[in-house]
Amino acid sequence: MKRITLFLILLAGCPVFSQNYDEAKVPHYTLPDVLKTTSGKTIRNEEKWEKLRRPEVLKLFEDHIYGQMPTDYDSIRYALTEDDGAEMAGKAVLKQVGITVFRKGNSVQINVVLFTPAQAKKPVPVFLLINNRGKENTDPTRAKKSEFWPAEMLIDSGFAIAAFHVSDLAPDNKDTYMTGVLQKLYPEQLKMDNGMKAIGAWAWGASRVMDYFETDRDIDAKKVIVVGHSRGGKTSLWAAAQDQRFAACVTNCSGNTGAALARRQFGERISRINTTFPHWFSNNYKKYNDKENALPVDQHMLIALIAPRPVYATNASKDLWADPKGTFLALKAAEPVYALYKIQSGLPKDPPGINKPVIGSHFGYHNREGEHDMTVYDWGNFIRFARKF
Repeated sequence: MKRITLFLILLAGCPVFSQNYDEAKVPHYTLPDVLKTTSGKTIRNEEKWEKLRRPEVLKLFEDHIYGQMPTDYDSIRYALTEDDGAEMAGKAVLKQVGITVFRKGNSVQINVVLFTPAQAKKPVPVFLLINNRGKENTDPTRAKKSEFWPAEMLIDSGFAIAAFHVSDLAPDNKDTYMTGVLQKLYPEQLKMDNGMKAIGAWAWGASRVMDYFETDRDIDAKKVIVVGHSRGGKTSLWAAAQDQRFAACVTNCSGNTGAALARRQFGERISRINTTFPHWFSNNYKKYNDKENALPVDQHMLIALIAPRPVYATNASKDLWADPKGTFLALKAAEPVYALYKIQSGLPKDPPGINKPVIGSHFGYHNREGEHDMTVYDWGNFIRFARKF
């Protein structure tokens, strides 16, 4: 009896999450109008979008969800920690780069693994992965090969491929996330309710890798595609929204606060994120636990911030947690902003079937058969998409 009583006491102190996977139970919702300013003015052309509405939407995301993105630092240095010359049977060149950023007497280092095609006659496009899984997935020795980062496949297709690990910026842990960039370079962010947390730090790191690419003669810095899976996919969207130097964004199975609409309340929800992963987003985001309709934004507006640059979003058939339909609908709801640039998305009215990718010039989408993962199938479509533009 005592054990049962103790269990009930413990249960009473724990949040209980009931996730919806039934389309019939999706509540009625109205998305914020991406083209209407907070003062009620309707945006009708790209100039007004860029001058008025885009900065407004970006700040709404900063203040309510992702936190501020600091841009100041004292200096940045790049060092080749290893340059192995020809790899992959002579098809690739490996560079391991240490990017050290300094601010107010402190520093952090971002470690980048980069393969470029050995026979390239000119600077090449590059896919940059924000790696939120084990570092072995981006093994520079290629003793271990992973579908999550199929370097050989990208090299054979004429692209460079690079990666950095999120732990270089902020450990993905609610107790230690602050020990990297935040404590060392931007401690003031930790005191702000709209200060960046781990995902903001990871996106900040992607921009520092972009800084390096602009100095590497083997890389076409105008053709950098930022890629992320799951929480990394939430980050790739935020990085591309903040840093317009990224030529395109790939967000793979990113779900809520990634590419899926929060107001659908399908699968992953804000309250679950903020309870299980309180270190990902700003303190202000917790105000919207179970109050999705109170948000001044939704994820179609994040995708719209990337316009007119291309976006590819994915899902997996067994990953309802990431809300495949909500992801597709978010892309569709971002179309009006791309239309300001005279860009048609090429997406159909309804979500395509399983393993039936839709690859337009600026929007791409597929729902792959399988689990929450990033696979060779996904990468093959990313390559097809990149060749479009």
